[in-house]
Amino acid sequence: NQSSQPPMSCDCFVSLPPGSRDDHVIFGKNSDRPRDEVQEVVHYPAASHPPGSMLECTYIQIPQVEQTNAVVLSKPAWMWGAEMGASDKGVCIGNEAVWTREPVAPGEALLGMDLVRLGLERGDSARAALTVITSLLEEHGQGGQCREAPEPFSYHNTFLLVDRSEAWVLETAGRLWVAQKVSEGVKNISNQLTIGSEISTEHPDLQSVAKAQGWWDGEGEFNFSHVFSPENPPARMELAKQRYRGGTELLQQHDGSVTAEVMMSILRDKPSGICMDSGGFCTTGSMVSILPRDTALPCIHFFTATPDPSRSVFKPFIFSDCPTPVPRVVSPQFGPDDPARKQPRFQSQVDRRHDLYKAHQVALNTMETNPDEGLAVYNILRDLESQCLSEIAAMLSGEIPGEELGDLFFDCVDTEIKFYQ
Repeated sequence: NQSSQPPMSCDCFVSLPPGSRDDHVIFGKNSDRPRDEVQEVVHYPAASHPPGSMLECTYIQIPQVEQTNAVVLSKPAWMWGAEMGASDKGVCIGNEAVWTREPVAPGEALLGMDLVRLGLERGDSARAALTVITSLLEEHGQGGQCREAPEPFSYHNTFLLVDRSEAWVLETAGRLWVAQKVSEGVKNISNQLTIGSEISTEHPDLQSVAKAQGWWDGEGEFNFSHVFSPENPPARMELAKQRYRGGTELLQQHDGSVTAEVMMSILRDKPSGICMDSGGFCTTGSMVSILPRDTALPCIHFFTATPDPSRSVFKPFIFSDCPTPVPRVVSPQFGPDDPARKQPRFQSQVDRRHDLYKAHQVALNTMETNPDEGLAVYNILRDLESQCLSEIAAMLSGEIPGEELGDLFFDCVDTEIKFYQ
């Protein structure tokens, strides 16, 4: 029964000049996950680590590096890794679930979400983060339970890696991988393989494995998506095709005029299925980033920290030397007793909701029971979002100084909770 199978489906987008209206790279992602899963937004400062230290990822330990970048992550609260995020080096990464002819290996390894976080913490550019992810993939493999439940569910991953100058699409099948550089214009990925024969770099054994498996005869041009897409793709990959086409159409409608606002409107689009709400699954967190080409200007990363972007507000985060902590979007910690960490895993449920998530849930209920009142509050918040976007536009065009915006994320979360109350 495919309908009870999670359509664990995400959509990632990027616009590079001349696709963007301004001299900015714009990144966006909707994270579509189990409906009740809580996504938190957490900032981790840059850190030095003693040589030889080990790092505890979601399921396995790997050697830590000596220096990690500051990162801001939108992450399912139960795991170590992240669905999407950014580093203080101006790199953004999001991942997507895919299924390929290469079977998903049983057992615990690195989650695709762990690889997102590791790429951000260790890579100073999109290209460097790609090398980080592919090296870790070859060394440790990918796999492990991808949702907070005992029923087995795991997948391979594709990634969109973006910085101020370029984007990379990285698609994987087990430990094998292929990547494509995107230097200009607009590009989106959904839950399917999109790289054909325009390959910029690949795993050295990719083509020989394809030949040895009898998936490719070695004749003519090697086309990754033709060779590695499964013969009977899961229904969710077929549904992703429609969303991929819808996303491509929406991006192309705005080609040459993409801004953060346009990206937010695409992520809020319900008819295309990009803003997802079907059965047990919905968009549980969203992110949009502005990466100005001019390195004198700061990058700005917007997060909802709540489900359903069409009923959520994007709040801007800017890296600064000592950002105000924002505990109201951070989930409670359960330490070694966390059901995600105890063996056997996921035998019980805990309440991972943070303050903003709870307040937003109440507001959504109000919208259902008292639509007028609910809508009034939401419209005020959307006005604040627009005001915020105008201030940021003014800062990026040099009209107001950026130093004043370091506490913006804290202020916006605080204001949103007050309004819901």
